[in-house]
Amino acid sequence: MAAQFSTQNESHMRKQGGGYLPIENYGLIGNMRTCAMVGMDGSVDFMCWPEFDSPTVFCRLLDKDKGGYFSIQPASHLSCTTKQQYLPSSNILQTRYIHEDGVVDLVDFFPRPKNAKVIFKGPKQGAYREMTSVQEELKQWLVRRVECVRGRLQLDVEIFPAFGYATEPHTTTILQEEGVPHCNQSKTAAFHSESTKLQLDVIIDHGEDGDDSWPIVRFRKVLKPGMLGEGVVACIDISEGQAVSFVIRNDVEKHVTENITSAVLDTQQHDTQTYWYNWISTSKYKGRWREVVSRSLMILKLMTYEPTGAIIAAPTFSIPEAIGGVRASNWDYRFSWVRDASFTIYILLRLGFTEEADAYMGFISERFLKSRVADGGLPIMFTIRGETDIPERELTHLDGYRGSRPVRIGNGAAFHQQFDIYGELMDAIYLYNKYGKPIHWDLWCTVREMLDYVLTIMHQPDMSIWEVRNNKQNFTYSKVMLWVAFDRGLRLSEKRNFPCPNRVKWLAARDSLYEEIMEKGYNKEMKCFVQSYENNTMLDSSILIAPLVFFIAPNDPRFLNTMDRIMLPPEKGGLTSTGLVYRYNTEVSEDGVGGHEGAFSMCTFWLVEAMTRASVYESKYLVRAINLFENMLSFSNHLMMFSEEISRSGEQLGNTPQAFSHLALISAAFNLDRVSEPKK
Repeated sequence: MAAQFSTQNESHMRKQGGGYLPIENYGLIGNMRTCAMVGMDGSVDFMCWPEFDSPTVFCRLLDKDKGGYFSIQPASHLSCTTKQQYLPSSNILQTRYIHEDGVVDLVDFFPRPKNAKVIFKGPKQGAYREMTSVQEELKQWLVRRVECVRGRLQLDVEIFPAFGYATEPHTTTILQEEGVPHCNQSKTAAFHSESTKLQLDVIIDHGEDGDDSWPIVRFRKVLKPGMLGEGVVACIDISEGQAVSFVIRNDVEKHVTENITSAVLDTQQHDTQTYWYNWISTSKYKGRWREVVSRSLMILKLMTYEPTGAIIAAPTFSIPEAIGGVRASNWDYRFSWVRDASFTIYILLRLGFTEEADAYMGFISERFLKSRVADGGLPIMFTIRGETDIPERELTHLDGYRGSRPVRIGNGAAFHQQFDIYGELMDAIYLYNKYGKPIHWDLWCTVREMLDYVLTIMHQPDMSIWEVRNNKQNFTYSKVMLWVAFDRGLRLSEKRNFPCPNRVKWLAARDSLYEEIMEKGYNKEMKCFVQSYENNTMLDSSILIAPLVFFIAPNDPRFLNTMDRIMLPPEKGGLTSTGLVYRYNTEVSEDGVGGHEGAFSMCTFWLVEAMTRASVYESKYLVRAINLFENMLSFSNHLMMFSEEISRSGEQLGNTPQAFSHLALISAAFNLDRVSEPKK
């Protein structure tokens, strides 16, 4: 699959979208502290600073007028072809502008030390301790390097920060009106709000024709309507062999400000490229979908918060699941969900990323040991630092992506009762003990306490994996995962010969849940599993997880009937359209949200894996699984990234990129390879 995309006149595309690019027209760069979304037209339209869950500095993705951006693109009168791709085996993003008169490469990245293997401990007395095997400084820089590789081209540079989710006024100072080549100071402009101080450094390389060939960078201040402070703009004529670099970093006192040179940036880029090459080279995946799996792994790495090992669900917030806000499902995904745990542990360990698995397991187990609520339960999500206070509020001053309000930060689902998390957590602990390291005694004691607590809530309704915001129900998926919780606890006790005082009660709970699900979670007339005991005529694709967690054999007639029904189009009672799987039929569902939504990327990959497992016994499913997987890959963006959903028109919807989508992709590819490779 070619890792690039070609289109004409990106500014025209933004105009067609009412000032917004399509969600899939972005690439992700980051440094395992924060990230930025870079559009196909060379605009950084989303960046939180300095960490994933910090307020935004650039947020044009959610408000074209007030959100702020950093754009480097051909002058508006030029019609260019644009291609965007990652440099090989890296998270360095290259956007290429091609015109008859010239070709310019824009390279975007956050620096990484090339050899540093950083392992972090959790919070201690309110701070984080960094344990590093190689002491190298992590530069908190956003680097944007422009180089003309042929001819000559004119570029427009526009930097309009909007601090504090576009709520904080700021002052802008131009410290060097013209980028004079012989000047020893790279610092060019400063942007100061009450809470954040950033500076812009400009570094200029001349061509090979001598000192007279320096490109000139002359910024001027501009105040745009709706913005709470001035931005800076410049027009650059750049010729073959010339380069201009722009660096955004924290502003510090002048006497300790490091001057950035071209040599410094060359080293940073080389080290960053080396870091990513070395990291992805450790992957054990050598299957037929190596390119797309490697990209998914590198995307997941970008969504890792290195100081704690937490992995966020997505780096963005409030990108809508339905354009226009009818469904109003605009959530903040910059947190770490317990639900992702078992998939994450499984993928990291099976593909050889033991350090990341150790760090993530350390984060999860510490939360498990310390973060239970008063009744003994566990929150469903945590901040990247392990906190549970995640108040949800609306940013009413922002219009939302293409008018899709409300824009939300925080997440009101943080203390939802979603009982499936106990199964996913226990599966993660079991898998880590199996493929990683033996779990310790204190963790086992906490497991016993948690499962004893689960005994008290196993017959209660909850709000399910889909985080419904109306009435609680006895969701079949949640019951299956409660079965998983007891099953993995029993297996773990036997595997490690751990004492298990309530073994008889756990065993009885596991067996009774199985009987209950088969009786109440299955509709004999429809011949399929249903969404909940209450909604016993509603089909729900979450049941596709059942054979993946070994609740049911993949060739069990009850499951095969359900899977076959899910594969039918919605108009025939199924959930699959154009090879894409929907969660459930939102037109007849009362989920407290309402409206339409797109197909769920994760559910489509779950269907692939379920068919793959079934194909071991029913060979007809293997070709269908491969075709469905390849079809799904065609819905990725030009950089092989997946958001949460895909619309009926084929556009991506929801927060992007979504970790669970990429975890499910990797798992599907991994298992497809295991089943379809020739037996020796």
